[in-house]
Amino acid sequence: MIDNWLVIGLSIASICVSHIASGAEQLYTHQAPVTPELAFSGTFDVGVTTLTAIDPKRLNTENFISRRARRLVLEVWYPAALLDEPEKTVEPATYKNVTRLQKPFELQGDAHRDAPPVVRGRFPLIVLSHGFTGYRTQMFYLGEHLASHGYIVVGIDHTGSTNAEIKTQAARAPGLIDTLYNRARDQQFVLDFFADPISPVSEIVDTHRAAILGHSMGGFGAINTVGGCYAFNSEFFKGYGVATPIAMLMPWALNSCFGGRKQLDPRWKAVQLFAPWGGEHNIHDAEAMAAISVPTFYLGGDQDNTSGFKQGIEKLYQRTGSKHNYLLVFENARHNIGPHPAPAVSFESDFELGHYFDPSWDIEVINRIIEHMSLAFLDCHVKDDPARCAYLPSRENVQQYLGTDQSLDTPWRGFKPLWGSGLRFYRSPQKTPEKEQ
Repeated sequence: MIDNWLVIGLSIASICVSHIASGAEQLYTHQAPVTPELAFSGTFDVGVTTLTAIDPKRLNTENFISRRARRLVLEVWYPAALLDEPEKTVEPATYKNVTRLQKPFELQGDAHRDAPPVVRGRFPLIVLSHGFTGYRTQMFYLGEHLASHGYIVVGIDHTGSTNAEIKTQAARAPGLIDTLYNRARDQQFVLDFFADPISPVSEIVDTHRAAILGHSMGGFGAINTVGGCYAFNSEFFKGYGVATPIAMLMPWALNSCFGGRKQLDPRWKAVQLFAPWGGEHNIHDAEAMAAISVPTFYLGGDQDNTSGFKQGIEKLYQRTGSKHNYLLVFENARHNIGPHPAPAVSFESDFELGHYFDPSWDIEVINRIIEHMSLAFLDCHVKDDPARCAYLPSRENVQQYLGTDQSLDTPWRGFKPLWGSGLRFYRSPQKTPEKEQ
């Protein structure tokens, strides 16, 4: 299942954990010439900076009565104008975080920390939303890649559900409730935040062209943000051991649409959903799903035992009513199709490794395919570039060999001949909602 083009990459660059002067791990090889076309970096240098945004009056999920300030730490990647003077060279960025067992690590990136942004152009805003648990730089490779192609990308630390905060089993229940209420609202808040002229990229960001890329619980929230209203019921919470009186109140507290708004924010032009959670529990209202109009792109492994595939990811895709509705399936893959490869410290236990690793696929291969397919989808539907729409496959199976006499089909656009394997791509506008399972 692991594409052979990675093997070529390994022959031209060592994949041993390497360190530069900072001691940060380098997780990625130099890209092989058979990497999918749109996975190569774009023409812009990339800067990155860390910001804090505060929503002053978010509902307190500890009691659902009072309000309090909600602080979000953001990682922002953007097209940068690197200076030519050697004495003012900006060092490549590194990204520090902790695993689920609180083991610290530092990863080497390609962006440049606090580099000045370019002074011309307006670039669409992309919001990266992690799962439960996770962190804002969990898809840093994709943030850097999209910024190099003319996007401003914002990774959110979703307060209350990051690795650094969920340190014990006891912290998981309140963290989950926080996630269910706040994930979509955080995504909408970030779009509103960057519409105000207060950020370092305010002169170049175009918030009228925006998209959400969400993994797992990030995808769960993103579906809501674009119109997939929540339809929680008390039985769901009882099944998780919540006392009946509280379980009866939870749907009242959580059921909402559009990230807490009354209608779709028209600035959202696309949504990309990596292994989104919720389908197996019918969390998103079927009629609301059928009414979604924003272009949608689902990505999942058909062996995903966290979000589920047939009754999870695939069902959400089938219920989505968007005119432009896609599904990319990684055959035999599980849940970890979005995050970066495993840092060295995660190899100390199967619990840690389970947050990053896949038994059938090399994660770098998955990441490169995601870079290619994401850029095609976003350029097509956010930048309205018809040339990039042509990179969204028209044939279901990436496999070219037809089984006999060396007969071959044509490769997917942007894939080198015979260098694609284990992928399926579907287009299916949904006319009517599927019946409840």
